[in-house]
Amino acid sequence: MSRTPLAAAALAAALIAGPALAAPPADLPAAIFTDPPADAAHPARMEVLHIPTHGVEINGVAYLAAGAGPHPTVVLFHGLPGNEKNLDLAQAIRRAGWHVVTLNYRGSWGSPGQFRFRQNLEDADATLAYVRTPAVAARLGIDTGKLVIIGHSMGGWVVINTAAHDHGLAGLVSISAADMGFRAAAPHAPLAAAMANNMEALAGVTADSMADDIATLGDTTFAHAAPGLKDTPFLNLTSDDGLAPGNEALVAAIKAEGGTRVASGHAAADHGWSDHRIDLEARIITWLQGLK
Repeated sequence: MSRTPLAAAALAAALIAGPALAAPPADLPAAIFTDPPADAAHPARMEVLHIPTHGVEINGVAYLAAGAGPHPTVVLFHGLPGNEKNLDLAQAIRRAGWHVVTLNYRGSWGSPGQFRFRQNLEDADATLAYVRTPAVAARLGIDTGKLVIIGHSMGGWVVINTAAHDHGLAGLVSISAADMGFRAAAPHAPLAAAMANNMEALAGVTADSMADDIATLGDTTFAHAAPGLKDTPFLNLTSDDGLAPGNEALVAAIKAEGGTRVASGHAAADHGWSDHRIDLEARIITWLQGLK
């Protein structure tokens, strides 16, 4: 059943805005609550992907929007270990007319190989190379000139480091980003204890091996990435999970480099935005629709 304008207004009123530079939009994007018109010639669909990276093929899914392409496209990166994959966000972005490509890093959630943090950065580069391949872009209907990367938690670290050197992107969004490089200086024991609770569906790891792996990431901090982000449209979203100060420092560092295309927003939500899902979708879709 479609929502009436009154119902949409009620949903908009229900959004709870935290202190932010980019507050939830006053009017909900229609994609939050309305399916797109049916297009028999170019229907919305899913396609399973096998994305080549460093000698193996990782698992991916393309959520393809209705309508003749090419379509602007989001590549969506999950966090550690990836229990929250934000697929409701993927579906909402698709309803807004964007394709969305999701993936599982090497050694995670059935993708071949062993999980390693630095490999996630390699897999991000490999995925972008894959969707930019002319044959793939033509088959899927991807507008390679309008690629945006979005990452949650560890995935935020992935997209921040990726966009710092990939200047062909139309933009990036980080959601409660976790600076894995900053954690390189942390003592081993607390790191291992934290990793013991973040190992689901990861191959070839122990809590100690993951802590040792993080100790090698000191060159991937947000501070290292900041200079490379000054010219890229960037939406940095934070929540009440303790990670906001590091993200605020990143935004300040980008602005100090002369960056003028970074926006930030905050919600009084947990790390997974569990009770702010519509809020999250509305912020991101509104920002995407504003890209030039």
